[in-house]
Amino acid sequence: MSKKVAVIGAGISGLTSIKACLDEGLEPTCFESSHDIGGLWRFKDKPEPGRANIYRSVIINSSKEIMAFSDFPPPAELPNNMHHSEVLQYLRLYGQAFKLMQHIHFQTTVVSVRQRLDFDATGQWEVETEKREGQRETIVFDAVIVCTGHFTKPHLPLTDFPGIESFEGRYFHSWDYRNAEGLHGKRVVVIGIGNSGGDIAVDISRVAEKVYLSARSGAWVVGRVGEGGLPGDLIGTSRMHTVLENLFPSWISTRVEKKLNKAFDHKLYGLKPNHGFYTQMPVVNDDLPARIISGRVQVKPNVKEFCGSSVVFVDGSIIDKVDVVVFSTGYNYSFPFLPSTLQAKSGYRLRLYKHVFPPALSQPTLAVVGFIRGFGAVNPLAEMQARWATRVFKGLTTLPSEENMIKEIEKDTITMHKRFACSERNPLQVDYIPYLDSLAELVGVRPNIPWLLLKDPRLALQIFLGPCTPYQYRLTGPGQWAGARQAILTQWERVVQPFRTRVIPEPETRPSSTRSIIVTFSGAALLCCFFYNKHRTSISFPLTFSEWSLTNMAGLF
Repeated sequence: MSKKVAVIGAGISGLTSIKACLDEGLEPTCFESSHDIGGLWRFKDKPEPGRANIYRSVIINSSKEIMAFSDFPPPAELPNNMHHSEVLQYLRLYGQAFKLMQHIHFQTTVVSVRQRLDFDATGQWEVETEKREGQRETIVFDAVIVCTGHFTKPHLPLTDFPGIESFEGRYFHSWDYRNAEGLHGKRVVVIGIGNSGGDIAVDISRVAEKVYLSARSGAWVVGRVGEGGLPGDLIGTSRMHTVLENLFPSWISTRVEKKLNKAFDHKLYGLKPNHGFYTQMPVVNDDLPARIISGRVQVKPNVKEFCGSSVVFVDGSIIDKVDVVVFSTGYNYSFPFLPSTLQAKSGYRLRLYKHVFPPALSQPTLAVVGFIRGFGAVNPLAEMQARWATRVFKGLTTLPSEENMIKEIEKDTITMHKRFACSERNPLQVDYIPYLDSLAELVGVRPNIPWLLLKDPRLALQIFLGPCTPYQYRLTGPGQWAGARQAILTQWERVVQPFRTRVIPEPETRPSSTRSIIVTFSGAALLCCFFYNKHRTSISFPLTFSEWSLTNMAGLF
């Protein structure tokens, strides 16, 4: 008899967890409190308490090939950076293709998850649910996957802003923001310069009299549009970049910051942060610099206090007659249905082995999937976590002892706090490709580039030099997909397809010389063999291949 697995939440992480269960012959039952799939990516006209919400103008920061599921490339006609409605469309196609929908119980909220009395022997859980009409039911499961994310509980630190109780205007958290309706001609202050704060400031500035963006610590701002108009994350996300960033971390960080300042001087624009580029997630926003240079958005320091309808900033400047304040101040994560013993922390993060398994359980039958951040899309991260978790549930992969897991968690936490600017609102961050590879190794699906270089050089070069798209983790091992190689070799065709609305004839060009092909191939082969397996502990950076030719790199070594 197959093991029964409860999956909590039907967003991106929940859907890929259902599929991972089916791939391993497990029997998933997904509980979704709303009436539809999508989680964060399902736009709601009215905020729904306890659920993630987005505003009407949201565009995904990651391009479609980077955020793809590993065995389901997005349709070529979809734009590279999709509107939230198109992300939801992609999720529906994914659910339909793998028949996931039949495993989801909608309008069913998980009230509690508790161990059975014989848990030490069986590893089983009692999952209590409540239907919309109020009926409660308790079902026994062999394992549980938690996929509820961390954008459901808004953080509204009003005590940090003296005088807010007497503010004469209107204020609300960015969780409540839907669109700029009702803000025409208003004076608006947006507090917080994360991705939501930047997006909302730009959105409101199109109709407001003036928008003031209060940035306590500043931020590095990158665009979705990279060099040549290609998606920026495709240009700068490769295994080659990971090797170089590990070899020359300070030089690379400085180079990236100089490159960003060439687009616009962050100090001049009042955006320059105190932290380096790789220590905190950047703000992804193509429009913010244009709104600042046109005066529609004015960057201000942190708010000191409120006085009637006036906002006083820490530099002594005052904005009078403010109508609306939007607090884009992040979220507090919460898992109210889990036992308190499973919510212990290490630093700001949950105490989870590799951000997935609580180490204190006598049986490894509960996993948290998708509670993760990295310089890349969450889809591949959540999918790899789910693939690993389901193999642990089946007993195909074992975990270290509790003592060893706790030691690794504590060591990982110290390293993470040194590398990244973690906080209660941003409790964790991982090095994207190295983290994926570490889990892929446990699953048995990490690509072997030196071996591929001998067997399939064209594919090996694509994997090492090209963007690290998720299809790389379906080439071999458990869950191998016959279409993975073709998906990698055709990924640029899917990138180009949405642009072909007005095709410009190509001029005749000379073919590359045989000599240049040999030099390029040889340099890449040497790099693959000598450096890839030695250097895999860092994140990528947005430099183009033309800036770092293989022959120049070979000269450094």
